[in-house]
Amino acid sequence: MITREDIRELAAFQGDGAECAVSFYFQPAPPRNKSHHEQTILAKDLVRQALREVDKGGKNGSARADLQRILDLAGEWQGNRARAKAVFACGGRNIWREVDLPPQLAKTQLFVNRRFHLKELAALLGGQPRLWVAFVDRHRARFFALHLDEVKEQEALFRTLPRRGRGDGFAGYDAGHAERSVNDEVLHHFKNVAEFLKQGLERGAFDRLVVGCPDIHWHDLESQLHSYVKKRLLGRFVADVGGATEEQVREQADRMMREWLAQHRHKQVREVLGQARGNGRGVTGLRRVLRSLEMGEVQVLLIAENYSAHAVECTSCGHLDAHMVRYCPVCGRSTQELEDVCEAIVPAAIRRDVELVYVRDEPEFDQVGSIAALLRFRADQRKGGAAVAS
Repeated sequence: MITREDIRELAAFQGDGAECAVSFYFQPAPPRNKSHHEQTILAKDLVRQALREVDKGGKNGSARADLQRILDLAGEWQGNRARAKAVFACGGRNIWREVDLPPQLAKTQLFVNRRFHLKELAALLGGQPRLWVAFVDRHRARFFALHLDEVKEQEALFRTLPRRGRGDGFAGYDAGHAERSVNDEVLHHFKNVAEFLKQGLERGAFDRLVVGCPDIHWHDLESQLHSYVKKRLLGRFVADVGGATEEQVREQADRMMREWLAQHRHKQVREVLGQARGNGRGVTGLRRVLRSLEMGEVQVLLIAENYSAHAVECTSCGHLDAHMVRYCPVCGRSTQELEDVCEAIVPAAIRRDVELVYVRDEPEFDQVGSIAALLRFRADQRKGGAAVAS
């Protein structure tokens, strides 16, 4: 499983001279015939085209060996329709990362550039944050970790409840005492569950949480959850702890995640557009977004799913400009054209821990350029070292 540290390492890479970053995304497709060779043929065509391009530019370096290795792997993957794949390679720096992905990529693609192509990976990871599904009843708790369609059950919690005696004792005293004892044990169990979830969140084991438990216990359990855990809660469903299966985990998690993501995207779009109109903590359009990203102002970067735009990048200081200028307005050195500015801004966002939100079905967002940013602050509104509240 790819980690955040792995992604940051890929985002920080920048080749020079003969070093090339090779990025390969393999999306399995239903075979049209019994030969099952469609994916291999497509991979061969992509590799041959990539080799022609790097040879033409005189920067083949170790790319040929990386591309041949990818071609060999694609042959092994033929007929596999369960998982998509991503490979990031640079033989010159001894980098080779293979990543299993859900089969949700747009298509099989190959990129050879100075940077790794992370746009598809970022979109997929952004749409599937690390999720825990907790199944809880009055004395048991099971925890499942779900990330990129992979389900793993974590350690379980179990608390034995005290057994009731045969009689109620004098005036029902023993019965009442036993009942209080059971209630105390249940409360301790819920506190342990809440503490386990809090510790999991603190060590970064999950980003979002879904809880399955009987209705009768939800109020008591919810009252024990830490406020930070509650903020990560996507929802709850009625479930039986003992009968929980991986299929149920996937079904409930997928349903709640899709609902939450749609609401989250819409909320973020509304907020950034409102902030931009009021000259607050929001900017729209490529030029303003590039400026804010360069100044470290960006907290959330919103991009339309199919967004692409030309830009230039300074070969010396790395300045990005939406204007197609030949020389950098910052340092005066020459620039080079980027066919897709996302090649540069997605790694930059990952390196700076900027949240990436890929937007779909938002006509108003498309009208403002299909790219926007929600800011932590605005440098042009700072006075005396403190930001003016928007």
